[in-house]
Amino acid sequence: MYSTSQLLTIVKDLFDQESFLSEPQGLYAPIDYTLRLGGKRIRPVLLLAANQLFGGDVSQSGHAAVAIEVFHNFTLLHDDLMDRSPLRRGQPTVYRKWNENTAILSGDTMFALAWRYLLSQPHPNIQTILQCFCDTAIGVCEGQQMDMDFEQRGDVTETEYIEMIRLKTAVLLSGALRIGAMLANAPEPGVNALDQYGTHLGLAFQLQDDLLDAYGDVTTFGKQTRQDIRDNKKTMMYIAAMRQASIQQQQRLTELYADASIDPESKVSEVMAIYDAVGVRTAVENMIQEHFEQASRALDAIDEPSDRKQPLVEIMRMLLNRKS
Repeated sequence: MYSTSQLLTIVKDLFDQESFLSEPQGLYAPIDYTLRLGGKRIRPVLLLAANQLFGGDVSQSGHAAVAIEVFHNFTLLHDDLMDRSPLRRGQPTVYRKWNENTAILSGDTMFALAWRYLLSQPHPNIQTILQCFCDTAIGVCEGQQMDMDFEQRGDVTETEYIEMIRLKTAVLLSGALRIGAMLANAPEPGVNALDQYGTHLGLAFQLQDDLLDAYGDVTTFGKQTRQDIRDNKKTMMYIAAMRQASIQQQQRLTELYADASIDPESKVSEVMAIYDAVGVRTAVENMIQEHFEQASRALDAIDEPSDRKQPLVEIMRMLLNRKS
């Protein structure tokens, strides 16, 4: 049995051993740059933890772990371009360090590389695994489109937002877990319970991102804070504020998000003042805690030895207290 820290080391070693540089350099250098920046690499660790939970051979699942992380980083290249984000993991984003066309093409190549890694090792369930990966990829794109659509709307509901982040963020965590379990030939009830664990873990993770974007420190968060406000993102912070604010505060929030002529930093200052006044931080923290508790209950329902579940418990604890 591997602990979480050992699984993290395995994932690090997998990427240290891989070469992402090739010709033409203009295509592959940004890919290597992105994958060398590291990050939490939580998705490949979840895949390996799910694999060993059901008695799988972790050493035979490294190709899938690399695939899921390469795919995740492909989405980041395109997300950063769409959101005009200047920083990722404390470093310039690919479109800023190179250019927009490079971010698009290198990202496209990473998507294909993810498939190559996933297909590099035969498995009796490969058709089901590939279908899961395909559904996961489509879900992420659907969530991204919903996120962009919400920027033009002022009436986004909590239900709509939760569905959007389920697709944009949680579905990839669930997909990693499901693939890891399927590689171990896990029974369907166990795979489905892991899916619920991953869904609630992913929802908590994205809600934490919303919170950290508003209240995090840029030096530890690794990217520009309060960018969601500048970009008119209807995050849970905004939705909770609209629910708890007075009529006057609601009207002002609506104006701030609708008027493009308002100085961005003045807008940030006013929005944050409203967030503080109506207690948005506490409301979202409570939601995060509830999703972590639901993830824990889903994990408890899996009929496998508790020692095999321990890495997934540790991951929850690690994410619960994250600052970046």
